[in-house]
Amino acid sequence: MTEFDITSLDPTKLQDWQVAEEAEKYMKPIADLAEEWGIKKDELLPYGHFIGKVDFPVILDRLKNKTNGKYIDVTAITPTPLGEGKSTTTMGLVQGLAKRNKNVSGAIRQPSGGPTFNIKGSAAGGGLSQCIPLTPFSLGLTGDIDNVTNAHNLAMVALTSRLQHEFNYDDATLAQKNLKRLDIDPRNVQMKWAMDFCAQSLRDIVIGIGEKMDGFMMRSGFAISVSSEVMAILAVFNSLKDLRERMSKIVVAYDKQGNPVTTRDLEVDGAMTAWMVRAANPNLLQTLEGQPVMVHAGPFANIAVGQSSIVADQVALKLSDYHVTESGFGADIGFEKFWNIKCRLSGLVPNCAVIVATVRALKMHGGGPKVAPGKPLDSAYTTENAGLVENGCANLIAHIETVKKAGINPVVCINNFYTDTKAEINVIRRIAEQAGARVALSQHWLKGGAGALELADAVIEACEDKVDFKLLYEDNTPVKKRIETIAKEVYGADSVSYSTEANAKIEHLEKDPDIDKMATCMVKTHLSLTHDPDLKGRPTGWTLPIRDVLIYNGAGFIVPVAGDIKLMPGTGSDPAFRRIDVDVETGKIKGLF
Repeated sequence: MTEFDITSLDPTKLQDWQVAEEAEKYMKPIADLAEEWGIKKDELLPYGHFIGKVDFPVILDRLKNKTNGKYIDVTAITPTPLGEGKSTTTMGLVQGLAKRNKNVSGAIRQPSGGPTFNIKGSAAGGGLSQCIPLTPFSLGLTGDIDNVTNAHNLAMVALTSRLQHEFNYDDATLAQKNLKRLDIDPRNVQMKWAMDFCAQSLRDIVIGIGEKMDGFMMRSGFAISVSSEVMAILAVFNSLKDLRERMSKIVVAYDKQGNPVTTRDLEVDGAMTAWMVRAANPNLLQTLEGQPVMVHAGPFANIAVGQSSIVADQVALKLSDYHVTESGFGADIGFEKFWNIKCRLSGLVPNCAVIVATVRALKMHGGGPKVAPGKPLDSAYTTENAGLVENGCANLIAHIETVKKAGINPVVCINNFYTDTKAEINVIRRIAEQAGARVALSQHWLKGGAGALELADAVIEACEDKVDFKLLYEDNTPVKKRIETIAKEVYGADSVSYSTEANAKIEHLEKDPDIDKMATCMVKTHLSLTHDPDLKGRPTGWTLPIRDVLIYNGAGFIVPVAGDIKLMPGTGSDPAFRRIDVDVETGKIKGLF
């Protein structure tokens, strides 16, 4: 964007969508962006003028002998419900590194329609550090989440239709229809339907009400699409062959003898993979300042793996000298899953991790008033109170210690708000440096890449340090030992308790000879280090309750569920969709954030 100075825009006077709309007038055409980054013409699959997909197998094969660039993960402290700006920081860091003349790229996750139309926004970043074009980014992009939803629901179609046929026909009739009786237990169905909105009224439903041919009547429900095992597979697969194999292993239900019924048993795995072929290629967009950004896989590290895809990072590391990838929510869940799932499966070793912190969140953890979406911030968050910040830094220290346990060099990014004071910032610097982290103040929201130079310099320096990367637990660690290690070493729990159901599932899991091949993907709130979203700071003397254990056999995940957390979020009383509209004269979308 050499012809346009992004700092001519004032984010204090413009909404994010207005900043994006102005900057989009000067976007690089996708073919030019790809060529600058080193992607050949036949490796780019354009979707219009400014978005494309990249043919990842071809690129990885061509560059297989090229050394990877520096690998940087962006994570955060435990956020307020408003979020603390990880995506904004990711974009700002990419822009700042480019200002230092580095060949750099970013990777973020595709936003879910749930938060986009609810209270959290689209996760494109904000201010002068965004991923554009904003409207297609926020509203479906190239259809990956639609493909995940359709592939997932096709498995449910296969299951429910098979249940109906097995109930209505004897074995001889089934044989005539070329069907084998699977003897599915309708009380032991593992999957729900999927949709990409926050719809609490669909969490628990009854389906099949009506006549004989209207389906098999049973309890069912919906989960949000990005929590689907199909989305988890999109995040961790490494080839089309691997994608196909994983899709066939998804356990949809169990039969009446307790044996798993998979997508392969239902003969739907091939068709599900067909829905995912297009989605397998990562999407290519750009920052406000014209650097490449890969967008692939979904959000929600509290109920999902919450990582941009392995293949997106693999491609970017071959094409860039520095690649910045984002993990969902705080380091207790997003970074932990990056560390012990994504890096375990990819074999990639990070050089640095950035921990995003804000004065606002640290005040909350220090005992400040409740922060609630859609309600005005208490004046405690906009007036100086260095004591609250210092009290809240216990939460920051916990996350620094987590990153250091991985053998990775932490950089604390103070995501600067205009209400922050010098005294409050100095408290964070002092405490973070005492805990062994580099610290950088960044004003990327206000100034774009020019405001992220201190952060860029700290990251460049950190990437030159020696990394002693190590996983938190070995592949052969027993399931309960894995859970307890994460709970104690990352969350700070004293102990772990298990429901009767969780105990039974773990006992069954331990008999599986392939257990060593499965990673552990925890499900818990993102609003606390604990399972209780109301416990802020760095709580001590508590027990993590595991109420259930899900099996994502295709993704290769054991999924312990801690506390009361829903796979289908709810829509709030003041959702974003109330302010999103269309300019009928131009057809442009307004109100996205």
